[in-house]
Amino acid sequence: MFLSIVLIIIGFALLIKGADFLVDGASNVAKRFHIPEIIIGLTIISIGTSMPELFVSITSALDGYPDMAIGNVIGSNIVNLLFILGLSSIIKSVAFKRETRLIEIPICLFVSIAFMIICNIGQDVSRLDGIILIALFILFIIYTIVMAFKGEEFDKEDDNVEEEKEAKKGSTLKDILFIVLGIVALKVGGDLAVDNAVNVAKILGLSEKIISITILAIGTSLPELVTSVSAAIKGKSDIAIGNILGSNIFNMLLIIGTSSLIKPIVYNMSYNKDLIILIAGTAILSLFPLIPPKNKMSRMNGVIYVIMYLGYMVSLFYV
Repeated sequence: MFLSIVLIIIGFALLIKGADFLVDGASNVAKRFHIPEIIIGLTIISIGTSMPELFVSITSALDGYPDMAIGNVIGSNIVNLLFILGLSSIIKSVAFKRETRLIEIPICLFVSIAFMIICNIGQDVSRLDGIILIALFILFIIYTIVMAFKGEEFDKEDDNVEEEKEAKKGSTLKDILFIVLGIVALKVGGDLAVDNAVNVAKILGLSEKIISITILAIGTSLPELVTSVSAAIKGKSDIAIGNILGSNIFNMLLIIGTSSLIKPIVYNMSYNKDLIILIAGTAILSLFPLIPPKNKMSRMNGVIYVIMYLGYMVSLFYV
C-alpha cells in the first residue's frame, strides 16, 4: 500500500511537468506557424492527454473487463467536462471563440448523443459500431485540418477579446521536443498513477464499475487536469477548452472505436444514467456563452460545474 502511494505521487509529478512541456511547446508551434491554438488543443494535446484512456480501455477490453473499458471513457469525459473545465474556469475565466461556440461544442454534444444511441442498440459496441465511430473520428480530424487553415479568419471578430502574443523565441525542433517529452511524461505519469490507484482501490474492496468510473476515470483524466489548469493559469483559454472538448470526442470515437474493433464490448445499461449526465453537462456548456459575461465561461459557471460533479460523485455511492 505504501509503495503504491509513493508511485502515485511520482506519477502526479510527471503529469504536472509533462503538462507544462506540452502546453508551452504546442502553443509556441501554433503561433510560429499561425495555427489557431484551439486546433492544437483539439488535436495534438487531446491525443497526448487521452493516451491513458486509450491504454486502459484497450487493455480492459482485451482482458474481458467491458465495464472498465466503457466506464473509463464515460467517467473520464464527465471528469473532463464538469470538474476539470469547471476548475480551470474558476482559476481564470475561459473565453469561448466563435468556432468553439458554434461548432466544437455542438459537435461534442452530437458525438455524446450518437455514442449513447450506438451503445444502446444491441446493448454492445460491435466491430461495425467501431467502424462507424472511427469514421466519425476521421471526419472530425478532417474538420480540424480545414479549421487549421480557416480558423483565424473564422474567429477574426473575436480578436478584441484576447490579444495574440508573439511566440517565444527558439527553434521549432526544441518546441517539438517539448511536445514529445510532455506526451511521454504524461503517459508514464498516467500509468503510474492509475495502476497504483487501482491497486489501492482493490485493497479497499471497491467494485469494477466504481473503480472504472471513479478511480480509473479520475486517474486517466489527470493529464487533462494538469494540462487544462496549466493552460488556464497561463491565459491560454483555447488550449484549456480545446483540450477538454477534443479529449471527450477522441475518447468516445477513437478509443471505444479502436477497442471494439479489437474486441466487441458488452454495454452495461446502468451507464445510461452517466451518459445522460454527460449529455446534460455538454448541453449546459452550450448555454454558458449566452449568459453574462457573454462568450466567457465565468468563475460562477465553473462553480456550477464543480458542484454538479461533486453531486454526481455522491450519487454513485448513495443513489
